[in-house]
Amino acid sequence: MKALKNPILESISPEYGSSIKIHDYKEECNEFAPKWHFHPEMEIVYVKGGNGKRHIGNHISYYNNGDLIFIGSNLPHFGFTNRLTGNESEVVIHIKEDFLGKDFFEAPEMNDIKQLFLRSQQGIVFHSEVKDMFGEKIEALLALDPFDRMLSFLKLLKEMAATEHYTLLNVENIAIESKPQDTQRLDLIYNLVRNEFTRPIPLTEAADLINMSEQAFSRYFKNKTGKTFTQFVNEYRLVHACKLLSEGQLSITLICYECGFNNFSHFNKKFKEYTGKSPSQYRNELKSIVK
Repeated sequence: MKALKNPILESISPEYGSSIKIHDYKEECNEFAPKWHFHPEMEIVYVKGGNGKRHIGNHISYYNNGDLIFIGSNLPHFGFTNRLTGNESEVVIHIKEDFLGKDFFEAPEMNDIKQLFLRSQQGIVFHSEVKDMFGEKIEALLALDPFDRMLSFLKLLKEMAATEHYTLLNVENIAIESKPQDTQRLDLIYNLVRNEFTRPIPLTEAADLINMSEQAFSRYFKNKTGKTFTQFVNEYRLVHACKLLSEGQLSITLICYECGFNNFSHFNKKFKEYTGKSPSQYRNELKSIVK
């Protein structure tokens, strides 16, 4: 197998005359975003329309009809759009945790925003009730001068901090801090699963990839991700199944096998455990939303 690249530490510089870096990607996707990367800056991503996958830290899920995500400092993630996503645009904001000075967010008036920053270390996805409202305000920042942008951005952060319509994506803070060899190992495993999930992936193959015994690998992977390797692979397959179900072209039986499951009843069971719905219920609910 060809060696895969190590995770990328992305270097981000603020725009001239501003503490906030904001970019609007009008093309099909943000081709400049590294695949698996991290950076000390926090990141807010608004994807307008389209469907795709989120892989943030140890969390994998599928978004439908756009997304709004807040990613904390040094939390590894993949890009969210590609040529198949079908999104209209993508706005990405990068800010440092101390972008207004070392002690600015220590003021009592800033406590709610400070708590938002702390939650972002686990990755936050905002629900449909507020996603587009916040998204419009994010897009509006593009037209403002640096001073007005800063004021509007602070108000936006305050609103994001106040809403209850969000989900934390990781159970704990898993930001990269000290052991790059761990990120390199996980990157190899993540890429193996991303590229090969449609076939059986023996535990021994994953263990050999990072030069561990099966027993040592099982302990290592569970310790680093909070999941067994089998759970992680099945989760990735189920996320892909959600994508195929939303596209509405393949039968559920064919989707089962396209996603790497070799037993239809096992697929149904795992899908319901993961989503709370059967595959047919999931597809029917998506159809009613589109209508």
